[in-house]
Amino acid sequence: MKNIAINGANGRMGRRLVALGHADERMNLAAALEYTGCEALGTDSGTAAGIGEIGVPFTDDYKPDFDAVIDFSTPAGCESAVKQCVEKSIPLVVATTGLTESQIQLVEDATKSIPIVWAPNMSMAVNLTMKLVEAAATSLKNVATGVDVEILERHHRYKEDSPSGTALKFGAIVKEAMGQTSEAHGREGMVGTRPASELGYHAIRVGDNPGEHTIIFGMLGETIELRVAASNRDCYALGAIEAAIWLAGKPAGKYNMYDVLGL
Repeated sequence: MKNIAINGANGRMGRRLVALGHADERMNLAAALEYTGCEALGTDSGTAAGIGEIGVPFTDDYKPDFDAVIDFSTPAGCESAVKQCVEKSIPLVVATTGLTESQIQLVEDATKSIPIVWAPNMSMAVNLTMKLVEAAATSLKNVATGVDVEILERHHRYKEDSPSGTALKFGAIVKEAMGQTSEAHGREGMVGTRPASELGYHAIRVGDNPGEHTIIFGMLGETIELRVAASNRDCYALGAIEAAIWLAGKPAGKYNMYDVLGL
């Protein structure tokens, strides 16, 4: 049984991680971490997660005996988690998106001293779809009449970064295979004919949508659409738990969900 701590444990995703992690027989919920000064410190994380008292209070104390920490918080929370885990040599799963360039560099540097699973999306279905997108982009890159690629993503009204980290990862996969050199984030007005070198992103924020992505490959006379959608947030939490359990005991380095899932 692995001692897994959760950073950002009082957030929307953190509470699901508390509930699902507590129920997982492969792990011990070692700590429910929150930032120093959080009003929830000292209260029971199970109560906040809706599963009743579990004897694991919210805390800001990182312990060296954690087998791994799952960070599903905010960019500032992630930055703090990286520094704490490096200082105490704790493996880390980074599931937080919207990081600044300096925070991204901080994570990159940390992989030299601790093992980190770093992925824009923890869902198994999303990562399988990424493989399908890679295959489609590679197969279609030399179509003589050209292929237009657009990425649509929908998330809940509370999501702060746009486009989503997952959409940007899909875009990076497409660009690496097909070579697009410019991006359009939505369109308005007389923008002219669509350039062949353009990759389009469209971010939609509605209600409580937990996340869906559609990658469109548009050709003359036919279209391919690859769509993946979550019905609730559990898929992300379950993937992060799989990553943390897998990561425990690994040597320092940068890993992703392909490594975790054997893809």
